[in-house]
Amino acid sequence: MYDISTRKRALALVAQGRSLNSVSRETGISRAAIRSWQDRLEPLPRMAAPPDPGPPADECAYAYLLGLYLGDGCISGHPRGAGYYLRIACANSWPGLIGACEIAMRTINPTGRASRVQAQGYVSVISYSRHWPHFFPQHGPGKKHERSIALEPWQQAIVDAHPWQFIRGLIHSDGCRITNWTTRMVAGERKRYEYPRYFFTNVSEDIRRLYTDTLDKLGIEWTHCTRNGNPFNISVARKASVALMDAHVGPKY
Repeated sequence: MYDISTRKRALALVAQGRSLNSVSRETGISRAAIRSWQDRLEPLPRMAAPPDPGPPADECAYAYLLGLYLGDGCISGHPRGAGYYLRIACANSWPGLIGACEIAMRTINPTGRASRVQAQGYVSVISYSRHWPHFFPQHGPGKKHERSIALEPWQQAIVDAHPWQFIRGLIHSDGCRITNWTTRMVAGERKRYEYPRYFFTNVSEDIRRLYTDTLDKLGIEWTHCTRNGNPFNISVARKASVALMDAHVGPKY
């Protein structure tokens, strides 16, 4: 639920002639919510808070979904209800990822429901529940990289118990497995060598740290890969570490 000052700031941007899309991107507030505030600024009377659902029953599925959420997920309130939408954007190129995301979302949602909405170039996997802010307390206004992101103790315990599923979710959202190549002189002849490599890219320093801290606990060697002065890329290229990543994560599919 957004407070009155947040609502007024969003409407002030609209009053300046900005489009709903533009204001939504800047504030992290859904277009539907902003549109509803144009008709009614005051929030509707609060319903009774939903009972605490407790920690997710399937910790393995949750660790994976947490990784997806931190990378490509967002939560928005229903403009006329007490529930929330969890949305995770998945590229059309990876149908297996879309299916895995939907399964994890259905598993964690107490209602067992999730759906897909096709957009240009990607699919939004969406699920409605009153409990999403409880399951993902990192939810908040604005962009993730512009606010602090830290795991609650119960979330960290789940990640510690299922670190590979967490890493898999992060790679499936903001990572990739690619084939790099280089050349070397061998007996006077230049030869080409190819080798696999994992990249993870995220603007949030906090989310990158969650990724690298988990890699450290798993014994995975990694390096920062700064490009154009931006330290947003984390590389895993050592042969033994790539082999572990292949065994537990693998390429998107």
